[in-house]
Amino acid sequence: MTSLVVRARELNPWAQNPWFETVAVAQERARKRLPASVYGALIAGAEAGISKDDNTAAFNELGFRTVTAGQSPKREMATTVMGQPASMPVMISPTGVQAVHPDGEVAVARASAARGIPMGLSSFSSKPMAQVIEANPQTMFQIYWAGDKESMVARMDRAKAAGAIGLILTLDWSFSHGRDWGSPAIPQSIDLKTAMAHAPEVALRPQWLADWVRSGSLPDLTVPNFATDPNAPTPGFFEAYGTWMGTPPPTWEDVAWLRERWDGPFMVKGVHRADEARNAVQAGVTAISVSNHGGNNVDGAVAPIRVLGEIVAEVGTEIEVVMDGGIRRGSDVVKAVALGARAVLIGRAYLWGLAANGQAGVENVLDILRGGIEATMLGLGKESIDELSPNDLVIPAGFSPS
Repeated sequence: MTSLVVRARELNPWAQNPWFETVAVAQERARKRLPASVYGALIAGAEAGISKDDNTAAFNELGFRTVTAGQSPKREMATTVMGQPASMPVMISPTGVQAVHPDGEVAVARASAARGIPMGLSSFSSKPMAQVIEANPQTMFQIYWAGDKESMVARMDRAKAAGAIGLILTLDWSFSHGRDWGSPAIPQSIDLKTAMAHAPEVALRPQWLADWVRSGSLPDLTVPNFATDPNAPTPGFFEAYGTWMGTPPPTWEDVAWLRERWDGPFMVKGVHRADEARNAVQAGVTAISVSNHGGNNVDGAVAPIRVLGEIVAEVGTEIEVVMDGGIRRGSDVVKAVALGARAVLIGRAYLWGLAANGQAGVENVLDILRGGIEATMLGLGKESIDELSPNDLVIPAGFSPS
């Protein structure tokens, strides 16, 4: 093991200076550190990747109206999201099995707690919810409409008992067979045959392999938090996915039924239209996320930032509206808040940080976003994020009005 670690350091140009200055650099380091199949699973989107690409491109179409003088020396960016204090309008989006690093969701939880922001934990996460919630008590459990109602309530009860302070119901998924365009086949577990098949690409990434060797474990796609009973065998990723895929989609009455059984903050993730936002309000939710599942739902669904304004105009005074998809810079966060979002959720950005440098890499990404928010607020002459509005932007055609 020692020789493997030494060789990994020799091949890693960032071993002595692991810090990075942009999310783009974090992505590049993740690309160079991860086996090709692991990295491919991170960046892939549905079908031709049109929605995934639009998620980032749309932000570049929005311009700022900057000021020249008279800015305040202070910038306050703290807010609350689903009743939780946040040091900035950013939240960790729940993402599935995080095999990019042995510490997975626990590292993310520690990083987000250190930077004072809430975290969403996926039902398909690789670490038990108790470990994650211990690392960040501001953790919200994400659930899918999967299985029968009894099993869903059982998962909610497990999350409540573990200390989850909110529930996120993810509904933006269409089970397209063209999902993950360009993504390689993903194994459910690492047996000898699988290890041999992936050995050539893993050999090219000795640092990633060394991390797993030091951890004393192998990447595993079992999902402990999908189980209804913590004492039952842990289901595999594809077993859980099959349950989800085979469950008839819910009605808004079903959403209301689930919401009644959770007595805390409750978010529906995946709203993309104003009329659906109204339905969510009527179902009794406390928050919605405007989302196209990171470009992994219906390809061609426009970037959430494009429809954020009309959804905020419809329900923004009644419930919290957040958005996710395409956040790569602090200025992106400012644009979303200016259009009415309470906060944003980030996914790929922190996963790249996790891949690049574990917990410190996630903290690094959060610090980059915070610095970008602060710099943009200075340029706009804003002392508080509460002062941001559409008037601070140049909004072209193709974006709904707020």
